[in-house]
Parts: sequence; C-alpha cells; structure tokens
Amino acid sequence: MKDTKPIPYSRQYIEKDEIQEITKVLKSDWITQGPKIREFEDALCSYTGARYAVAVSSGTAALHIACLAAEISGGSEVISSPITFAASSNCVLYCGGRPVFADIETDTANIDPIEIERHITGMTKAIIPVHFAGHPAALERINAVAKKNNLIVIEDAAHALGATYQDTKIGSCRYSDMTVFSFHPVKSITTGEGGAVLTNSKELYRKLLMLRNHGITKDGPWSTPEAAEVKGPWYYEQQFLGFNYRITDIQCAMGIIQMKRLDSFIRRRREIATEYNKVFSGLSWLELPRERNEINSAWHLYPVRVNKKAAPRYKRKKVFNQLRQKGLLVQVHYIPVYLHPYYESLGYRKGICPKAEDFYEREISIPLHPSMKNKDVRYVIETVKGI
Repeated sequence: MKDTKPIPYSRQYIEKDEIQEITKVLKSDWITQGPKIREFEDALCSYTGARYAVAVSSGTAALHIACLAAEISGGSEVISSPITFAASSNCVLYCGGRPVFADIETDTANIDPIEIERHITGMTKAIIPVHFAGHPAALERINAVAKKNNLIVIEDAAHALGATYQDTKIGSCRYSDMTVFSFHPVKSITTGEGGAVLTNSKELYRKLLMLRNHGITKDGPWSTPEAAEVKGPWYYEQQFLGFNYRITDIQCAMGIIQMKRLDSFIRRRREIATEYNKVFSGLSWLELPRERNEINSAWHLYPVRVNKKAAPRYKRKKVFNQLRQKGLLVQVHYIPVYLHPYYESLGYRKGICPKAEDFYEREISIPLHPSMKNKDVRYVIETVKGI
C-alpha cells in the first residue's frame, strides 16, 4: 500500500472560509429558519437560472417533496433508471406510487428515452431521469416524450450540479418541471447533508415550501393587513400533511461558500477526468466513460467498466480487490435498484433491464474529487496501469 492515506472515490473539500461562516452563524440569532437559507437558495437560482429553489434536509427529502408536489399517489406509475441510489425510486414508494424501471443507454448508463416510451401506460404520471455520474441524460428527447404523453419530469441531478446540457446549466428546469440536487459530502458541493428542489413554476414552489414545513403556511388571504386585524398577526394554517424537511442556517452558510467554489471544483474534476482519459485509453481491458458532444459533465464519478473480452485476471472483483489493497478506495455504482431484497419482495425480478445488469457486473468507480493532489492522480494512474 502507498505510504500516505488511502484515496477515497470521492470526498468533501472544505477550507477555512466555510468554517468561519459557520462560526458566524453559530454566534448569530439564527441557526435555523433564518436568512442564510434564502441566501443559499438565491445562490442556487443565480447559478442555474431557475426562478425558485427550496433547500431541504437531504437529497432524499428533495425527491420526496418533488413527488408530492407532482401529486404522485396510489395508482401512479413513475419511470426511472435502475442505475442509481435507491432514493430515486423510494420517493415514489413514499407517495404510494409504483416505480417502473427503464433500461439504460450503453455508453452513458443514463436512462434510454426509447425505453421510457416503451414503458408508458395509462397509469404513468412522471419520469425521473437520473444524471448518472454527473453526465446529464438526454433531456430534450425525454422532455419531448413527456410532453407527448402529458407527463411530469423531475430531474434527479444529485450528481450533476455544475454540469451543462446543450449550453444550459443543469438546474435551469428548461426541460423539466423540477430538478433535485443533493449536497451530501461526495457531491459537487456539500452542506454536510442537504438537498434542494428547483423549479420555474410558482405553483410548485408554493407547494414545495409548505411540504418542507409540515404543510404549514403564513401566506394566504389572511396575510393582508386588513385580514390580520381579524385573525391576528400570529395566524398560520396547515393546509395538508407535510414534513419537517427544513435545512439549517449552519448548513446553508457552508453551502453559500461552496457555491462560490463550484466552478473551480468542476474544473478540477474535469482536469482529472481528462488525464485519466488520456492514459487509460491505452488499456484494452478497460472501457472508459463517455462524454457526449452536447454535454459538459460534472464528473461526479469516473465509472470505468472491465471489458467483457478481458482475460480472467481482469474480472471486476479481482480488479476491485487489487485496487483496494493498493489504497484506492474504489466503489461500485450501482446495484440495479430492483435487485435489492426489498424491491424483490414487491415483485421485481432480475432480467427486466439487461443493459443495466451488465453495467453493474463490470463497473468500478475510480477516485476523482477536487481535493486530490497531482501526486494522488499520478498514484491512481500508475496503480490502475499496474493491474
């Protein structure tokens, strides 16, 4: 093993500015439900071009309230990708709906628009495309399918803050009704835990705000000065069943600084990916991730695949174990969601998405994150070449 610390597949990058801002908040009057939350939401809107942002406690919470705002309920079917973390489809189950898994494109591992169209029924209510590894899905084609069938599109962009599609920032909601981000420590930016839903719809925005806060609002016909005289300035209403998915000012203070660093984070990720592409393209036993011409990936992951025709010594498990032994904390992304025991208990079975299953059998995520030093990158390259 190398003589320095192991290199994780991804990790947060936090400096003294974030710590200083958090300290200021801790000394202030507001550590939650205060002004930093709106400031962070404004930063997200300014960066992406979306009209509205609602920051919440996690990416999973963001997916949940997005589905609720879209009125996913019992009997609703929602089409999504199997190559993702379970939250992308769990959010449908939370609402009583049924996830439907469409197979992936071979080159990007993103959901295939042709497969989406094949799975549409009279019960289909929405599509949740996942921007796997930071590479946006085929949004224009997905949007066209959605419009043709009167479906809602919720982008799961947990991997893709900082990416662009056809020169449009992911999060702009140009091709969707809502976009969901995650701010977990391995993502493009972090707030520790946290997430957000972005939208251009005022109606959805109002719903999302209430869903974040127990279904409660102070904004209604009673909020005029005249009505307040009758109801009282303290008055609020719970209009439906919501949740406590609030994020704190402490987290948002970190997020505001991280947003200022986002472009530099993405540049560093792209530099590392470019170096990997240059060197690893000469390894016949590896298939490299593809970046399409209309895309600037956020490079959340660098997902390689072991070539099907490689010699037995290059089988995925052997390569994975060797890299781990050398101090590279590689990971596999992902087990197709429907293969988890809970989903099997719901009736899902192996074989429904053969391309996704093949991808899973051969994928390894190589370390890539902005806190990697040049010597770390060189060590990763030499270690992979030495397999």
